[in-house]
Amino acid sequence: MSKTIRYRLGALALGLAGLFAGPAEAQNANVLERAKQRGYLTCGIHTGLPGFGYQDDQQQWRGLDVDLCRAVAAAIFDDPTKIRFVQTTTQTRFIVVQTGDVDMLSRNATYTMARDTAMGMAWPVINFFDGQGFMVRRALNVATVKGLSGATICVTQGTTTELNLADYFRANNLRYEVVSFKTNEEGVKAFEAGRCDSFTTDSSGLAAERLKFANPNDFVILPELISREPLGPAVRRGDENFSAIVRWAHYAMLNAEDLGVTRANVEELAKTTQNPEIRRLLGLDGKYGEGMGLGNDWAYRIIRHIGNYGEAFERNVGAGSRLGLPRGLNALWSKGGQQYPYPIR
Repeated sequence: MSKTIRYRLGALALGLAGLFAGPAEAQNANVLERAKQRGYLTCGIHTGLPGFGYQDDQQQWRGLDVDLCRAVAAAIFDDPTKIRFVQTTTQTRFIVVQTGDVDMLSRNATYTMARDTAMGMAWPVINFFDGQGFMVRRALNVATVKGLSGATICVTQGTTTELNLADYFRANNLRYEVVSFKTNEEGVKAFEAGRCDSFTTDSSGLAAERLKFANPNDFVILPELISREPLGPAVRRGDENFSAIVRWAHYAMLNAEDLGVTRANVEELAKTTQNPEIRRLLGLDGKYGEGMGLGNDWAYRIIRHIGNYGEAFERNVGAGSRLGLPRGLNALWSKGGQQYPYPIR
């Protein structure tokens, strides 16, 4: 069966509860073993979103979501380059998971009940907590979302953004005209060209898209968020082991940040540390990789190649990056955020 046919069949299945549950479990078999046999991981990513999934000047894929894919590859192969990236749109991102064209999706996808229970997929972990925001032209002189009453708003089809937009404006008795587009790129271009008064998506996405504009300073992101958008990687339901690998790759990076383990000091710590938590994290004590079919140095591999979560956040989307986003909800639990490193023990 061709990939095009599979995509079409997948598209027909979206939203039909449980339709993919049986086939997904059958074809899942063992994602880890299949990846080892082919020699690389496959990961679905964005077509181009600065800070999360984009190609740099050397055509290398970078971003927070990309780093999570590379962390999983590092845990499996001790080599973050043993990975094949598959660009996905809002229409294809879940289909490639359902059809088995990718091992995992790491592409600013919101974890919702419907997606978790009715699409044959699972969300192992949340790697970025976000919320839906709005961007407007500075010249519009709008300071709040409620000031957009009567406005024309660009939005991407097939996203939770559409529903959030309708819910908020209906709940607040606000009038608006929606202009929807098949892809995020089309909506952003239409907004920049003046076809609508505002563009709405996740606030991190707005910051990333604004960087692409010819005159970014002509646009303002309104301060309010109208929704909760927990973003994270998705895998096919039915392979709990691979789901655990993706989940604990993220938790390993969080534990490393919490314990002060960095890409710069991990090799020295592996030789000298007597801290029990760090020793378990680095595979010096215990056999915590065996249960996932990995070497016991799986987390050491991730930190040595990718770094901890704070390092990944800072270089991709943090204050020192082009996006300049604050940690906010994505700070560690001990610093007022929602990122909580589950214990390795």
